[in-house]
Amino acid sequence: MKSITLVFDDNLTEQVQEKIIPLFGSHLKITVPFSKCKTFEFGESDFLVFYVSDQQFRDIIDSIIEKHWKIGFLPHPKLLEVSQGFGISSNLEIAVENILETEGTVEIDMLYASGQPVFNSMVIGNTFSLLHAGDLGKTGFLKYYLRVKRFLGSLKRAHLHDLSINWSNDADEMKEKALDTAALGMVVVQHGKSSLLSRRLLEDSDPNDGMMNCLILAPKSIWEVVKFGFYNIFKSSKNQKLPNYVAHLKTDKIQISSKKNIDFAVDNILISSKEIILEVKPKLLNVVPGKFLETNKEVKSSKIFKTQNLPQGELRLELLRKSLPLTNHATTEEFKWLFTILRENSKVTSSYLVLMALSTLIAAFGLFGNSSPVIIGAMILAPLMSPIISLAMGVLRQEQDLIKDSLITIAFGLLIGYAFAVLITWITPLKTPNSEMIARIRPNLLDLGVAAASGVAGAYAHAKKEVVKTLAGVAIAVALVPPLAVSGIGLGWGDWPIFFGALLLLVTNLAGMVLAGALTFLFLGFSPFHLAKKGLLISMVLVLIISTPLGFGFSRMVKENKLIQELSGRDIEQGKLRNVNVIQMRPMRISLTVVSDSPLDLVELKAVKDQVEEIVGEEVELELTVAIRY
Repeated sequence: MKSITLVFDDNLTEQVQEKIIPLFGSHLKITVPFSKCKTFEFGESDFLVFYVSDQQFRDIIDSIIEKHWKIGFLPHPKLLEVSQGFGISSNLEIAVENILETEGTVEIDMLYASGQPVFNSMVIGNTFSLLHAGDLGKTGFLKYYLRVKRFLGSLKRAHLHDLSINWSNDADEMKEKALDTAALGMVVVQHGKSSLLSRRLLEDSDPNDGMMNCLILAPKSIWEVVKFGFYNIFKSSKNQKLPNYVAHLKTDKIQISSKKNIDFAVDNILISSKEIILEVKPKLLNVVPGKFLETNKEVKSSKIFKTQNLPQGELRLELLRKSLPLTNHATTEEFKWLFTILRENSKVTSSYLVLMALSTLIAAFGLFGNSSPVIIGAMILAPLMSPIISLAMGVLRQEQDLIKDSLITIAFGLLIGYAFAVLITWITPLKTPNSEMIARIRPNLLDLGVAAASGVAGAYAHAKKEVVKTLAGVAIAVALVPPLAVSGIGLGWGDWPIFFGALLLLVTNLAGMVLAGALTFLFLGFSPFHLAKKGLLISMVLVLIISTPLGFGFSRMVKENKLIQELSGRDIEQGKLRNVNVIQMRPMRISLTVVSDSPLDLVELKAVKDQVEEIVGEEVELELTVAIRY
């Protein structure tokens, strides 16, 4: 039978008498107020159970270690860090039962930070509230509200720390092996069950494996933090993984230093210093582990040094010079590869001119033949998208040579396209626009949306080697050559509405792709915002100017669809209205079919026109077809 000595907080004597002493019964040997603990003569065989606060335990820990006392813990209202670090249940009855039923004690390692014992965790800087301790016990909407609020609040404090980190045990190698990096924060725990964070993210750890776990948070952009933060907020705590921007060190000793004072918290006790020495001292405490602390788990005791994602060199210096950027910075390899491709694409070549001529010819023949498959083939063959994407990068980074070369290449392509479209128009005897042509002379905001999405896809496909094969699909989506060919056909006919309508669609595609492509490259980290804002502003103004007529076009399309919905399927005295098509709005021209049981005379046809005008609410020029129902 265990013989227990209870060391209790003097301020909670009444609670100890009423609730704790009865739970121990005959196992309780003696009770000692904490104020007399240091002067009290305990025997070597005494087993001390502490009902004290974190600070009180911190005051007595040196004596405990020196005299090798065997100890256990009860959940004191202010024993928060020790309770988490040693897995103590917050339920008093469960904690007492665990102490009485556990045979013997376990030798537990202790983590020290610059001489201060760490019971739960040490935190440097901003950890973006990954521990979620504040919502413990909360459920439903309140839990997620607290997580989101805390996470968004932490974003306001996002600033970088210039840190030098070393994990060598040899003092002579400290300076040689030091890793200089920029980090937003660090979390250090002694073992995998010592905090909520480690329970969520660190599986391969044990309280007496002689090592600590250091998690270094070094995101290269706000986007990385937001992406993981919201994923972490709304995902279950089980099976979570470390975000890509977190480095992981598992070792027995770490030295952290900086040119400026580092503000860090040891179990929420704030300390400031230019250097922090973290060290695990093995087998220091004889403790009855809490219910939630696993001490017999078999784990790998090997050290871990996952630091490859930490910013170093020029990237580190750039991140330290300013606030954390909105998006990631592309790597040097990505820059080199992409800029080589884009500079090549911005040059006028014989292959480019030949493909422009052929794609325009195919598109023109397909348009005159009213053939969608032929037009799609012209879209795939057209090379216009490549210099447009190069122009997007030039606009983003204010690269004058890239802008100039891209504009020249696009201009030559358009001239070649117009020349061959006009030539085919003069040769071809057809003079009436068909449905494929008409579809490209009335652009609206939907076309701008297609252009923007295609610009994003084109820029992304150029930036990522693994998705380059999707460029053909992007070319089909944005359809640059067909409106060019239609505009050329309008020019050849001298039909200015067709020429300007198709030209507006072409300019819409160009402007939308350039702006969307530039924004995509910005998001992928190929330019800092301060360099990109001028080009983006100019592109945005151009798109807004284009959006005005597109808005009118979209409004007209909405009105046409509303008219078609009102008329299609409508029953009138002469029959049912079918195949409604709005040819033009001003003056209004509508074509439709009346399905009737018998032929209609002129009087009945006039009656159909009157009824349509009554439904529409204005005078209509009607192209009427009568279908006889048998």
